[in-house]
Amino acid sequence: MYHSKQFITSIILSLIVLSTITASGQSKKAGELDSYFGKVLLKWGVPGMAVGIIKDGEVFLLKGYGVCETGKQKTVDENTLFAVASNTKSFTSTALGILVDEGKINWDDKVTDHLPWFRLYDPYVTMNITIRDLLSHRSGLETFSGDLIWYGSTHSREEVVRRASNLKPTHGFRAGYGYSNIMYLAAGLIIEKVSGLSWDDFISQRIFGPLGMNSSNTSITRLDLKGNTAIPHNDVENEVIPIKYLNWDNIGPAGSINSSASDMLRWIQFQLEKGKINGQPLISEISLREIWSPQIMQKVSPFSEKSWPSTHFKSYGMGWSLMDYHGKKIISHSGGYDGFISFSAFVPEANLGYVILTNKNSSLFLPLSYRILDYFLSKERTDWSEKIFDLIEQGNAAEKKKTEEEIAGRITGTSPALPLSQYCGTYTSEIYGDAEVLLKDNQLYLAFKHTPIFHSPLVHWHYNTFTLKFPEVPSLPQGKAAFILNRDNRIDRMLIDVPNPDFDFTELDFIRQKQD
Repeated sequence: MYHSKQFITSIILSLIVLSTITASGQSKKAGELDSYFGKVLLKWGVPGMAVGIIKDGEVFLLKGYGVCETGKQKTVDENTLFAVASNTKSFTSTALGILVDEGKINWDDKVTDHLPWFRLYDPYVTMNITIRDLLSHRSGLETFSGDLIWYGSTHSREEVVRRASNLKPTHGFRAGYGYSNIMYLAAGLIIEKVSGLSWDDFISQRIFGPLGMNSSNTSITRLDLKGNTAIPHNDVENEVIPIKYLNWDNIGPAGSINSSASDMLRWIQFQLEKGKINGQPLISEISLREIWSPQIMQKVSPFSEKSWPSTHFKSYGMGWSLMDYHGKKIISHSGGYDGFISFSAFVPEANLGYVILTNKNSSLFLPLSYRILDYFLSKERTDWSEKIFDLIEQGNAAEKKKTEEEIAGRITGTSPALPLSQYCGTYTSEIYGDAEVLLKDNQLYLAFKHTPIFHSPLVHWHYNTFTLKFPEVPSLPQGKAAFILNRDNRIDRMLIDVPNPDFDFTELDFIRQKQD
């Protein structure tokens, strides 16, 4: 139960926000952005979107666009729920900041002080990695390393973190930026150990409740798919199709929150109020300052320098990305879930904040974000939608050409070196666990034992290489499985590659278990 003071505060906050929504909804000043948003939604082929903008403590725009599901009439509004994915990370870092304020932890506590069983690839790193390191992506791991341990799998939260001890680093400890969902999961487990609440209950009781984020939750198991809920979508063979929700509970602290534009705008206003609700602090300004401060630097690419010359630095704090734009500090985070892309940002110096929620795997948030920033911070009115859309089209054309070249490089007239039955068996990855290769109707079939959505026929490509395509994960392209023979002409291991920007199948290295 919440304290009565917190409950009353949340009600007052809700009334204030609702009154400003009514007043600002009639603002003619919002018309320019409103018109632009509706136009680009159609251009990018995104079924639905919700956008919220708050300026100087008042709601400038809060509106839904399009539909919750393609082919159906239910429209998106400001209260429609979307998966916000990695925007969750700022909630996890704030939860830890609350515990810092309460004297229960320090940012520079060793992780093993709270999780004695925690291990990483190197004993020195295991002994010295801190809560701050977990939250700032400087563990030494490559971006997204180990995500196949949790994605769609039956591994528990603790098991996911334990298996991460087998991941090999690509950077020196604290020497390079590597975005890690699993390190945020470990941070969430610290919240549970210290507070005595599950991460889900802590977020619900200590953050959602006081802020009046009454529609938000931490699991798709709490969604009413027949209610005011957006459905995820993806592009499959030049068609936008609805796809199923995937349960992300086992990576919760890194990305399982579902929320609405209305609720997320409360979250952004809370940031702009420096952690206060009606003047009462939920988290101290000191802790927020740490969360918003650069902890590790990121590179500004030559392309970014040319496209956005007013951006001179990029870095990561704790749960927030940081950069400068038009002379102002921009604090933001994106979120990518299967069939949803979201973005939240605020500019303390301009007393500006906004959130963009979409129900398709699309980069639409990027031109919209820059349009909003330009509108409030400068006189620039570049049509970022046109520019970025054209760049993506060029990228798609390059990918298509690469696929055509790959097909042309196939060596025809070859056959597997061994009878198909000899490829069957159990293959084990220290990182992931087991995968099985079976023979069904005289065709090889691959199944990841801990991930029910990862299964596929293996179709011969050439020599000992077979193609695969996971039918339940349309966002992933066709991949390949190559079987490696040892000196005795027996299968030694299986290497899988599914080229995509999110999951590195090549790090799994499946070793075949000995056969009787």
